[in-house]
Amino acid sequence: MKKLIFIATITVIMFASCTKDNNSEISLSDQEKSDLIFLRQEEKLAHDVYVYAFGKYGISIFDNISNSEDTHMDAVLTLMNKYNIIDPAAGMTEGVFENDDLQLLYQQLISKVNLSSIQALEAGATIEDLDISDITSFYKNTTKADIIQVYDMLTCGSRNHLRGFTGQLKTLNSIYSPQFLTVSEYQTILSGSHEHCGK
Repeated sequence: MKKLIFIATITVIMFASCTKDNNSEISLSDQEKSDLIFLRQEEKLAHDVYVYAFGKYGISIFDNISNSEDTHMDAVLTLMNKYNIIDPAAGMTEGVFENDDLQLLYQQLISKVNLSSIQALEAGATIEDLDISDITSFYKNTTKADIIQVYDMLTCGSRNHLRGFTGQLKTLNSIYSPQFLTVSEYQTILSGSHEHCGK
């Protein structure tokens, strides 16, 4: 149900944007295209790691968040289709990426997941930490309302996911230290409550 609501929201955003521009062709900068191409694959990485972790440990948070990552991937793909950007994830099986850096990161994260369930949860927190940091850096590269709205939805979701993973770790007497966000940014996220994204 949440996925359907999220997709419906994305569809409304895309329709509104097209109406505003009278369906005229809109070009993106090379940087905007590059950001979307990277983000599509980064969301796939999150999804694939969580699917693997759920298969190994059966911890429900991995299943729940992997489903959420599906909606994140769909949101980015909707933008890519609108702007006629070739999907780098098309035909890619689980754990396979066009981007070499993400391919290496996936392998590193899977190695961490294989160590223990706690390490798997830390891998999840690391992914969300990185995702928020990356998308935050993408904001400065665009003024497109539809892209910004998708970035808003994705960072909102990632903040919830980060809270979820760190909450699970806390119950296991383990603490995650941010690797990409500043300590201040991280603490601000943790001090917040669950957000309703895309509304």
